[in-house]
Amino acid sequence: MKNENEDSGAKLSTILHTAVTSDLKNSPLFRDLNEEEFKTAADVLKPVFLKKGETVFNEGDEGEELFILYSGALTAFGRQSDGNQRWLFDIKQRGEFFGEMSIIAHEPRSATISAVEDSSVMALKEVDFFRIISLQPLTGFKILKSISIVQNQWLNQSSKSYNDLIRWGQTARRRAITDEMTGLYNRRFLEDSMKERFSNSSMNFRTISLLMMDLDKIHGINDRYGFKAGDLVIIAAAEAIRSCLRPGDIPARLSGDEFAVLLPDTEIKDAAKVAERIREKVAGSQIEVPEKPGSDKNVIIGTQTSIGIAIAPLHAATVEDLVNTSDSALRKAKEMGRNRVEVYEKNSK
Repeated sequence: MKNENEDSGAKLSTILHTAVTSDLKNSPLFRDLNEEEFKTAADVLKPVFLKKGETVFNEGDEGEELFILYSGALTAFGRQSDGNQRWLFDIKQRGEFFGEMSIIAHEPRSATISAVEDSSVMALKEVDFFRIISLQPLTGFKILKSISIVQNQWLNQSSKSYNDLIRWGQTARRRAITDEMTGLYNRRFLEDSMKERFSNSSMNFRTISLLMMDLDKIHGINDRYGFKAGDLVIIAAAEAIRSCLRPGDIPARLSGDEFAVLLPDTEIKDAAKVAERIREKVAGSQIEVPEKPGSDKNVIIGTQTSIGIAIAPLHAATVEDLVNTSDSALRKAKEMGRNRVEVYEKNSK
């Protein structure tokens, strides 16, 4: 004799199975079926009741059915390489289906699905699924087509998320190595680039030039026109520097109005030509800035730059030496009247 719980469960199963005829007709799995086709599929669905925290299946399990959510909510977790569980997605909408790959491709379950509240699902067993395909090929084709559409949507979304992640990673890396205001490389990237080249054994046979430069009298611009004007001048100078370089050259903003450019495989003569182009480009820049802080009226101003050049291995055997010698050449350019290019000389101080 059945006990009261068994009777109650049987009645609930009957009620639930009857309800699917109207409530699951709009499931993505069945939406293309006509009434007769849907009845064929609905007749073989089996209800499964889940208590909160109960598992539908575990990652790696063999599976012989797909499931359709009828009520409640489920969540999916996947195992990471370190053994911890990572949340993947939620299943909350009535009619959402899952677990189909285990009966179509005979693959192990790719995630663990569990109930986050008391829930009910309808199970479509593999044997019943293929019986429908065998006896009613058109109905089976429509169900397979629906599965394919949903999987393609999921793959497209996954691809978008993956691409978003790649873009996020690229953006994060770019921000880590570039100066936010000018878009040039930052000091850290410049220093790492120099260290990499000096650590290379081929350094003994290749040259690199380092240009160190300051904008001339930027503090006077800040005092007269305000710091916003000073920023606009720095941005314009950065663009002028960038426009004079080859693809492999490395321009960097060190801080404030201080810049540097690393020129791989560049001898003194060619480095001096690049430096002179930069000097002329900066000197010829016309920059529109506020007439005074907070003013709506603009004026056109210009700026100039002093540049010092040093070459390795001719002038330096280490990164520190190269920085110091190019900085020494820059000091000389300032002492000689600014707005000029100077190459390091060993007897200069």
